[in-house]
Amino acid sequence: MGDTAAFRHDQNVPEIYKAFIAAEGTVRAAGIPSGLKHLIYLRVSQLNDCAYCVKMHSHEARQDGETNDRLDRLTVWPHVDDYTAAEKAALAWAEALTKLPAHDLAPLRAALREHYTDQQASALTACVAMINLWNRLGVSGH
Repeated sequence: MGDTAAFRHDQNVPEIYKAFIAAEGTVRAAGIPSGLKHLIYLRVSQLNDCAYCVKMHSHEARQDGETNDRLDRLTVWPHVDDYTAAEKAALAWAEALTKLPAHDLAPLRAALREHYTDQQASALTACVAMINLWNRLGVSGH
């Protein structure tokens, strides 16, 4: 069997990695409330089985005031009343974009528009894309 050591993306392609970090900063500045960003980052990380990101985003969410009860039930968010309709619309969008291509996005876009402007929906989309990128980098190093 060949070399199974984890790839060091930050060392192997430092300019690309720096660009990802810069993009992360731009996504963070797009105006998504930090509590919602934590929920999206954590839920997508759960779906992608990225243990490092799950641990990090759970910790960050708690530091920013998220409750243990809501975090404990995030995996079953559609079935509980812990989340607002706006949060549920964002989580549904995040899951659909993470589990490509199994979803009809039209009704999800309509649900997003009930709670968010088009600019906010685009920022949410960038947020989902960003955590999927980080998850794939993280999982490739497991």
